[in-house]
Amino acid sequence: MFVTLPTDSQASIMQLALVNNDRVEAFSGGRGLCPICGSEMIAKCGPRIMHHWAHHRPKDCDPWWENETPWHRDWKNLFPMECREISHIAHDGEIHRADIKTATGIVIELQHSSMTDAERTSREEFYGNLVWVVDGSGFRQNFDIYHGLPAPNSEVAKDLIWAKAKRHMNGANAGLFFRLSEARQENPNITKAEVRSGWIHDIYDIQDQVDQSYNGYHQYDWVRPRKTWLDARCPVYIDFGDDRLVKLEIYDESGLACIRYVSKRKFVHDAMVETHASAIATRFYPLPKNVP
Repeated sequence: MFVTLPTDSQASIMQLALVNNDRVEAFSGGRGLCPICGSEMIAKCGPRIMHHWAHHRPKDCDPWWENETPWHRDWKNLFPMECREISHIAHDGEIHRADIKTATGIVIELQHSSMTDAERTSREEFYGNLVWVVDGSGFRQNFDIYHGLPAPNSEVAKDLIWAKAKRHMNGANAGLFFRLSEARQENPNITKAEVRSGWIHDIYDIQDQVDQSYNGYHQYDWVRPRKTWLDARCPVYIDFGDDRLVKLEIYDESGLACIRYVSKRKFVHDAMVETHASAIATRFYPLPKNVP
């Protein structure tokens, strides 16, 4: 049985090392070289640890590198070997190792531990074409997902301004909204972002319309959020351990924070075929049978 590796190690823990100039996974008795710094690496293999490579002498050749857990490994294994642990070199010679970089140029950073705003910003500026996948297992109980929403670009959604859902606010959590058309009877120029009051309506009045246009959007409330992810400039997907990811989004011009469910299978497929991280899960096409 694999167990999580220690997180206080001073040496980078990696899935791949160079052996005879080939990138290979750890094997019993293996010796290799670090793809970043060229230092000697030794394979760590055993019945109670996840097989991995570690620097022979304690060294952290990439300060952004997060020691690998089974969660990291499971995600990397969804992608071909040639997409995992890829060195990315900036114009000024700065080098960092991306968790995953697809052939189309999308970088996927897998983040298990907490992160400062400064580090997140640095990575986003360095990689550019980046998407975050965040391990949500540590805060799942603080993340509430509520009623479904109609697709933001649907006809029914154009007239609706939703009351923000929040833990213990049972009415808004079930679905309450104002109508823009009613607000404009008093102020023809008012926008969704400006509507603060009016006749309140219940989602049950339009449930059929919501269901017909639904494509994964929901209201949510994140109690004691990890705020850096709310401020991210690159797309953020949260992994709560099932077959769907939760993407953080802004619903419409009202500024309503929402989430969208995206299947992991769809995410992996799109990351391999789209050329920009923002295009993931924006188009529909049949998935090939060989996608994990």
